[in-house]
Amino acid sequence: MKKSLLSITLFSSLLFYSQSFVLQEFATGLSNPVEITHANDNRLFVVQQNGIIKIIQPNGTVNSADFLNISSKITFSGERGLLGLAFHPQYATNGYFFVFYNNTAGNIVVARYSVSTGNPNIADSTTEKIILNIPKPFDNHNGGSIHFAPDGNLWIVTGDGGSGGDPNNNAQNKNSLLGKMLRIDINSTGAYNIPSGNPFVGIDGADEIWSYGLRNAWKFSFDLTTNNAMIADVGQGAIEEINKMPIATPALNYGWRCYEGNDAYNTAGCAASTTMTFPVAVYDHSGGKCSITGGYVYRGTASPSLQGRYFFADYCSQQIGSLDSNNVITWSTAFTGNNFSTFGEDNMKELYVAAVNNGKIYKITTANLGLNETTFKPMRIYPNPASERVFIEGMTNLPHTIDLISTEGKIVLKDVKLDSDYSFDITGIEPGVYYINIKSDDRKEFSQKLIIK
Repeated sequence: MKKSLLSITLFSSLLFYSQSFVLQEFATGLSNPVEITHANDNRLFVVQQNGIIKIIQPNGTVNSADFLNISSKITFSGERGLLGLAFHPQYATNGYFFVFYNNTAGNIVVARYSVSTGNPNIADSTTEKIILNIPKPFDNHNGGSIHFAPDGNLWIVTGDGGSGGDPNNNAQNKNSLLGKMLRIDINSTGAYNIPSGNPFVGIDGADEIWSYGLRNAWKFSFDLTTNNAMIADVGQGAIEEINKMPIATPALNYGWRCYEGNDAYNTAGCAASTTMTFPVAVYDHSGGKCSITGGYVYRGTASPSLQGRYFFADYCSQQIGSLDSNNVITWSTAFTGNNFSTFGEDNMKELYVAAVNNGKIYKITTANLGLNETTFKPMRIYPNPASERVFIEGMTNLPHTIDLISTEGKIVLKDVKLDSDYSFDITGIEPGVYYINIKSDDRKEFSQKLIIK
């Protein structure tokens, strides 16, 4: 099967009696926010899908004047619009920033703009330089996230082109720029240069490609403490996935359309699964989940207890998840009324999250003010490794049932009820690595890797 299967969290909900963070309302009045970033100062820049970029001051005040308005250049509908923003590493001296949008033909465009010479809060909309213009066959699956890596190259994630099931096989086609992570050098007199180290230069495949096999990676980020790229890829209809790979590792195939998460989807004509890199964590659509919104690993200082956790969200369930260093996911309770569309960092690496439906920006914190504030009580599964019986400590009085799933996705035990001593029988189950999924009657869940010996 795939690489790193033993570290994959197949079903990744943690039973939340309370959560270890809160959301503090930071700014309101935005329209369809889809990106939050900074320019190495204390302002936040919020990308609105309608083609406008707004600036938020440190006190949460939104500037009345737009930083940039290119609404006349874009298609704003469904998944299309102005989607990404990245500031050049030398922005303070050259004033360059880059945007990702769908133009009026629906194509993916990456373009460079400059800040105005007289006002740091307003860009010069006449300075556009087109970097990439990629035609798309369908409206959906655009990608949209762009970031500069530590080496100064620009990384760009593109969707597979749209429809369902990648009918044109773009993600696996190394000669297509769709369904890819692209890596380009924008410090050039022309549109861009190809950086040294791009894996397909001089061989089969487009020179711009760094990695491939992505469906619609709605948000990626860099964790520079561990030098990993964190990529959240939206699933077809059943599985959402999180990929975590070293920034320096090229030519990875993340598996789509051959696999959705860890599950075979359409393997016709696909390479061997052993050549693919599979996610470190996945979750299914139980509990109303539907679509992952990728975020960041927390590296700020204001909330030390959050240090090292990767924050992301599910758009439909309105929950925020966090992934720990063991690739175990914990879920918050639902933040009702918030369809989370993006996360962002400020210049101090504190985290923010935006809701596209109500135009609000929240700060993620452990302070005592917030939305849906609670704290959580963990559970314990033992022994692990186990044989004969597995015991669960920390259960509530609610009825619970157990599913046991193999790393290949096969349900080995289904809806097993716990005995009076809060244990269940695993006699006769083949030794190996499994995922235990505990479900309660109040629709909460807990999942953890279990080794049976």
